[in-house]
Amino acid sequence: HRDISHESLSLFRLLEPRVEILVLGTGDRVERLHPALLKQMRECGIAVEVQDTPNACATFNFLMSEKRMVAAGLIPP
Repeated sequence: HRDISHESLSLFRLLEPRVEILVLGTGDRVERLHPALLKQMRECGIAVEVQDTPNACATFNFLMSEKRMVAAGLIPP
């Protein structure tokens, strides 16, 4: 999770159709990301949800079932 940066998330800003929610799974537990990183993503129109990876997978599947424009970045637990 320490390697998650503005640059490492740049792919999600380039995807078409545009992603509205990015679900990040940070392994066995929820890890805090730098607030500036979350702010930069919001400014690009992408909400970021940070969870432990098992819950991130469940959230991703739920949002997909609602036909939301969602992407996931998952670190294995």
